[in-house]
Amino acid sequence: MATTTTGHPGRTLIVLAVLIAGLFALIALGNTWTPKLGLDLRGGTTITLTAENTTGTGAIDPNSLELARTIIQSRVDSLGVGESEVTTAGDRQLIVTVPNVQRDQLVELVGQTALLRFRAVYAAEQVTPPPAPEPTSPPTESTAPSSEPTASAAEPGASESVVPEPTPSGNNKPFPALPTAPPKPVGEACLSADGQGTPPDQAIDWVPSEPCQAAFAEFTCGTPVDDVADQPLFACDETGTEKYLLSPTLIEGDQLTTASAGVPANDVAWVVDLEFNSEGAALFEEATRALASKGEPQNRFAIVLDGVSISAPSVSAAIPGGRAQIEGNFNQQSATELANVLKYGALPLAFDVSEVSNVSATLGGEQLRAGIIAGIIGLALVVLFCFAYYRGLGIVVVASLAVAGLLTYACIVLLGSSVGFALNLPGIAGVIVAIGVTADSFVIYFERIRDEVREGRSLRTAVETGWRRARQTILIADAVSMLSALILFVLAIGSVKGFAFTLGLTTLIDVLVVFMFTKPMVTLLARTRFFGGGHRLSGLDPAHLGVTALPGVRSRRPVAEGI
Repeated sequence: MATTTTGHPGRTLIVLAVLIAGLFALIALGNTWTPKLGLDLRGGTTITLTAENTTGTGAIDPNSLELARTIIQSRVDSLGVGESEVTTAGDRQLIVTVPNVQRDQLVELVGQTALLRFRAVYAAEQVTPPPAPEPTSPPTESTAPSSEPTASAAEPGASESVVPEPTPSGNNKPFPALPTAPPKPVGEACLSADGQGTPPDQAIDWVPSEPCQAAFAEFTCGTPVDDVADQPLFACDETGTEKYLLSPTLIEGDQLTTASAGVPANDVAWVVDLEFNSEGAALFEEATRALASKGEPQNRFAIVLDGVSISAPSVSAAIPGGRAQIEGNFNQQSATELANVLKYGALPLAFDVSEVSNVSATLGGEQLRAGIIAGIIGLALVVLFCFAYYRGLGIVVVASLAVAGLLTYACIVLLGSSVGFALNLPGIAGVIVAIGVTADSFVIYFERIRDEVREGRSLRTAVETGWRRARQTILIADAVSMLSALILFVLAIGSVKGFAFTLGLTTLIDVLVVFMFTKPMVTLLARTRFFGGGHRLSGLDPAHLGVTALPGVRSRRPVAEGI
């Protein structure tokens, strides 16, 4: 009879145990022991945005609306959450649905136009900050965002000669929200004599007229104004304690090539790094050279984001190279959010926040309980069937399901904390389907062992030769399941992707479990006297395998003596 190599099943089981321990060690390091739940289970925020042209009139271009949808989708995806959706509704609305994100944080992110401009400071004045806004309405009610600008303080720091303005202490300030009142331009008082704007190449030498300075003196922080590129701008800092008379735009934000958040070497403060294209780099160097030759406050330039000056540092020398750095009271979240807004670009349309509502997880919670009950009932039926049909070998099925469950849980928790995967109801359905997939792999293997024993091979040999034949069938079945999951994930939309993802994940885990646990366990059990000797409760007895006696095993039945 041909021999077969059985390998080292004990070592394989040890490797699997180390792998599982490693996954849970990563969970312990992250101190996150529960999966991130989707919108239907935990709740989240839904925002309805209504588009308007920047001119305020005319129909909405469908291409512009789709471009805005793509930019906002990129922004919410950058938060690292799963199951986020940005869809169009009608000819001018976008509906943003994101789980696990606070309402105010999402409003600030999707509502910003990300209009970034660099302007020279002509005058600066300390003012009394406006009164704090009234508390916002409860989360379950529709609401519009506050009009108070509150962006994190910042400064460009590409050179040590750039000195930041002192900023108040505090962390995690929200970004500027959309104004609740319609904005208005600075006014004719600040336009040039011919009534036209000032081109960028002349903006550095712009000087306001006396009526313009008088209008600036009457300006109060909190008054919304249009940020028009070739016109001067009245702007305030993020705290509302200083207002600025700013020149027409020196450099447009669309001349940025990238923006990223990070912590510089030998520092602990978060910053946002900016890099200009070649044209922007030349303009930035030229502007900083001209500003460095002027006195205070006209040696300063303002970084203006959506009409709010997030910084107004002074310049003592030209800054070459096209690199700048926004510093201030950033933490990781606020710096990353600002970098993402700048990186993914300005919206092609203006948007009003028509409605903000929290999505309740009550209905999803009830469905989750029903799904868990159904899963427990299904699992119990599978366990009962395995012990009734496979007897002692049922412990292999139950143990395989337990190992698969540990791996699946660990992977879902780690994916939630690392890439933002959110488990939803369809995803739980995919996990429940995995119970049948894992049990089916054992059934295939056991039936192959029966075939090998019927052909006259010993039980130990049948375990190995049956495995060589069974594994091909198992791999083909799992490949079909994986292909189905991939196609469904690519073609499906919304929460159905959760089902496809968990189905694919559990299919891969089934391959790992059947190769590294199920097969080694059966090999080890076949070496024991109880299973290898064909005990009638083992599931490997002759009657259960369909033979009169196990080849190579001496019958323990006593010989009947004649009377």
